[in-house]
Amino acid sequence: MAPLLQVENIEVYYGMIKALKGVSFEVNKGEIVALIGANGAGKTTILHTVSGLLKPKTGKILYNGKDITKTPAHKIVSMGMAHVPEGRRIFSELTVLENIKLGAYTRKDKDQIAESLEYVYERFPRLEERKNQVAGTLSGGEQQMLAMGRALMSNPDFILMDEPSMGLSPLLVSEIFDIIKVINERGTTVLLVEQNAKKALSIADRAYVLETGLISLSGDAKSLMNDNSVKKAYLSE
Repeated sequence: MAPLLQVENIEVYYGMIKALKGVSFEVNKGEIVALIGANGAGKTTILHTVSGLLKPKTGKILYNGKDITKTPAHKIVSMGMAHVPEGRRIFSELTVLENIKLGAYTRKDKDQIAESLEYVYERFPRLEERKNQVAGTLSGGEQQMLAMGRALMSNPDFILMDEPSMGLSPLLVSEIFDIIKVINERGTTVLLVEQNAKKALSIADRAYVLETGLISLSGDAKSLMNDNSVKKAYLSE
């Protein structure tokens, strides 16, 4: 069976700077795949390129067997891919409910949208409690939940998550990672970019290590967790 996502030898530039230097990897249906690496290694650039926000100079991206290398971001969303960006990117002047509903903008099926909203509230009861609150007044953890809830409203088969634990307390980090596992168990494939390598590897099936725009190592998450070079670079307390 072909992978759900196939990234083949992509190169991405910011002006004259080569951010990705021929990156190839794949994500199979039903997996959680983690991308780990230092700040500035190119992890966020990969997610932006996969979701259509950036275009690679060379290489190609296949999603569900279709070439999406030149497909615009909004079309990619309607193909079943959602992106939870770094720094949450919520609309702070809108209410929690208005933010959540924006996640369903590509959908027309009113009954199923209502079902998705129920599912989001079931996963994140705090969002239901605060549905009429202005989103900018939420705590960091609640804003992260809102960003995830909004992404789930597009009913995605595949979700890209960029630094979901950033700036959160250890207790909330555990809660967010538990939710990612549940989302995955319900059938959504996850590509996870995360500074907290230990947490990411603890829930991932497989992982890729990125160093200055290149994948330097890959394998199943448990064996990478025990790899000495990974331990030294990313897992030391």
